[in-house]
Amino acid sequence: MRSEEGGKPDGAVVRDALGVGVAVGLSGFAFGVTSAGSGLSLLQTCALSLLVFTGASQFALVGALAAGGNPLTAAAGAFFLGVRNAFYGLRLSQLLALPRAVRPFAAQWVIDETTAVALAQPTRRSVRIGFTVTGLSLYVLWNLTTLLGAAGAQAIGDTDAWGLDAAGPAVFLALLAPMLKTTTERAVAGLAVLLGLGLLPVLPAGVPVLVAALAAPAVLYVTGRRRADAARDSSAVPQDGASAAAMDGGVDGGLADTPTGGVDGAPAGARDDGPDVSGEER
Repeated sequence: MRSEEGGKPDGAVVRDALGVGVAVGLSGFAFGVTSAGSGLSLLQTCALSLLVFTGASQFALVGALAAGGNPLTAAAGAFFLGVRNAFYGLRLSQLLALPRAVRPFAAQWVIDETTAVALAQPTRRSVRIGFTVTGLSLYVLWNLTTLLGAAGAQAIGDTDAWGLDAAGPAVFLALLAPMLKTTTERAVAGLAVLLGLGLLPVLPAGVPVLVAALAAPAVLYVTGRRRADAARDSSAVPQDGASAAAMDGGVDGGLADTPTGGVDGAPAGARDDGPDVSGEER
């Protein structure tokens, strides 16, 4: 398969995208089982995966319902979690540059995994391939495993024992980690983790994720202030040095120009041809 100059081979992009789609798509089993256990019917469970198609929001919704929460509160938490996809879309719209007629359909696939795969690509061609293959494979497999999980909820049992609910976050972190190359990026990620985990027990579902997004402007602000202070200090040092050098040069120059002779300024050793005050003839 061909690729753009400087880009990854198409086969490598497809392989990586399929790996993400299959790995995360299997976690649809966990959602199907959890949704059925929360009281939703098979049709309602499948409708969520078909129409909403964002795993974190879906798990937040059925998890709140399973815990006996109010449906409106559960829906609000799911909505807050889904807000991040709008920000993903702003970035992907520039990278993909899709025709207007295609954008509404592509928007359905704007989620964590497709965004991570797309952002990891070096060229527009590979971005489009990665986004499309990841979105298609994940959408098909997620909905299929949702159906199987909801239908066979009693046979599968407790999803915590299988660990399927952790497959999605684990894959996303594996994709994100290699992209954190600078100290600033690592600081943003670390602060976001601290905010998200620290506020998780005290805030409604979905809100800690939004608060964690404040890590980026906070770190960038601190970094900008440090750079401005460093630039100010570096520009002040040459000026002070130049002033000191000018002062030293002026003093040295003044001393150099000062005659080394007598008090009246006559040079040392100068010959005096004036009259002989002793009265002796020459």
